[in-house]
Amino acid sequence: MRKLWQREKGLLRGFTLSELMVMMAVFSILATIATPLYANAQARARIEQAQANVRLLASAVTKYKDHMGTLPPTLVALMRPAVNGLNQSVGPFLDINLGALQVIQGGTPAWGAYTYTSSTAGTFSIIATGDGTTVTAP
Repeated sequence: MRKLWQREKGLLRGFTLSELMVMMAVFSILATIATPLYANAQARARIEQAQANVRLLASAVTKYKDHMGTLPPTLVALMRPAVNGLNQSVGPFLDINLGALQVIQGGTPAWGAYTYTSSTAGTFSIIATGDGTTVTAP
């Protein structure tokens, strides 16, 4: 094997066409392997973001329930202070805007809004769907 820029009989020589073709083939194979791995990493990141958002919402709902004694009627109630029966004011229970929390870009299918349901028995669920996955809390 010769060096990259080796002088032969006074001429400066580089790679041959066949060597360049082999390098292009190797790079093409690597790109073909790396592209799906990158797409899967993006989908996993979106799912993990949705899981983190759902856990954050569930924590805020639990704090609201501990303070007020009942579940919030909607997730919007978490964004403002609440006064309980003892005239104690606490809140907001969610530090960020709910609209900003719902933004997860991309996905097939795309991520939608978070769905909050509560029951009179004192249980609740928060659901987010996207990328063919459903994330639920608690």
